[in-house]
Amino acid sequence: MRLTWVQPEDLVGHELRQAAEDGRDVRVFAARWAAAGGGPAPATAGASPVPRPHLRAPAGELLDALAALPSPLAADEPDRLDAILPVRPAGRTATAAGPGLRARLHAAWLGRAAGCLLGKPVEKLPLAALRALARAGGNWPLDGWFTARGVPAALLAAHPWNRRSAGTSLAENVDGMPEDDDLNYPLLNLLLLQRYGRGFTTADVARLWLDELPAGRAFTAERIAYRNLLDGIEPPLTAVHRNPFREWIGAQIRADVHGWTHPGAPEAAAAQAYRDAVLTHTANGVYGAMFVAGTVAAAASGTADVHQALAAGLGVVPPRSRLARAVRLGIATARATACFDTVVDQLHATLGGYHWVHAVPNAALLAAALTHADGDFSRSICAAVSGGWDTDSNGATAGSVAGLLAGHPDRLPARWTSPLKNRLSTSVAGFDGIGFDALAELTHLEAVRP
Repeated sequence: MRLTWVQPEDLVGHELRQAAEDGRDVRVFAARWAAAGGGPAPATAGASPVPRPHLRAPAGELLDALAALPSPLAADEPDRLDAILPVRPAGRTATAAGPGLRARLHAAWLGRAAGCLLGKPVEKLPLAALRALARAGGNWPLDGWFTARGVPAALLAAHPWNRRSAGTSLAENVDGMPEDDDLNYPLLNLLLLQRYGRGFTTADVARLWLDELPAGRAFTAERIAYRNLLDGIEPPLTAVHRNPFREWIGAQIRADVHGWTHPGAPEAAAAQAYRDAVLTHTANGVYGAMFVAGTVAAAASGTADVHQALAAGLGVVPPRSRLARAVRLGIATARATACFDTVVDQLHATLGGYHWVHAVPNAALLAAALTHADGDFSRSICAAVSGGWDTDSNGATAGSVAGLLAGHPDRLPARWTSPLKNRLSTSVAGFDGIGFDALAELTHLEAVRP
């Protein structure tokens, strides 16, 4: 068995790539790794196809040495909350937490599920393959669920659907919302607030995970942090010890509940998301969570449009960080370009050097999709998914924001919500089979809790 995302010999290539992104000079270390017989990071999966146990010890030593190198971008990308948000965050407003919030939250849960489900079958596929499959199914520009009907067998053989998802997420197979980490983490954060309240600590997040999150349902940075906890490493060191995925999208997909429960208070939502994110992430990985939490909190107020919500999200992250610059690029490109395919091509040309799960390019694409769609629900999730990279995660977050902006579940097109059958599958104990209306009620209770 090859255990993904944790074996040192499979992590060095990812750490070398991370180093190149944050400006560290690792040429000597890269040469040492090559001389030892080490290769690049696995191309698509979390483990190399052939075991290399003889490289495990030197890989561990290299990972520790690489982590000790300072980043020249540290001044623009701080890790401490008081350096990111120097002003004490304000709380929720009574108006934002008042009438209509429950309906907005219901629409947000449905939107998150629909956007995630739309992106599931094409997760990990290259952009060209995604476009070819959609065109072959008569679904381009993207405007509905992906389907295998009418798609040539040769194309399906060349670009197979995501193997975990095709059986539950193609148009011909959808029957309720299947399990996905993009929905598991909002459930866990709902549990987090129920058990520990708004004053939860990062250690509380860790305790909850050990109690409620099956290790096999955690991936990339989350799996590394989980392993670190079991090794006796405490947060926030869990985010940095042999963790080359610390700037990937994982914390960003956990952020919605922090925004949903702080309507009209993006700074407070971002501060709460920070305490969650630092269990597993640093720098841009944390900023992605804060950006989403701030955007969602503004949209949850019922008084902001999508552009104001995105501005609020940008307002809670370091302005000179790579993530903030990428988000501004996404917004500017979407505003200046009528064809969204062209927007996507420009973002891929500029940010395609990042791993497809990295927070930076995905935040840029999310911002571009929401900007271009101008609040329209279908266009928001379809644009986010049609841009490639982390399709289900971007679709989920776009659906959450667009659902809040719609304001009520009845305003979401039935073609997206009816197949969900008000049923969510999950391995998070106590939630399997729950309805999105019930989840909205539980979330509303946390949003209005004193």
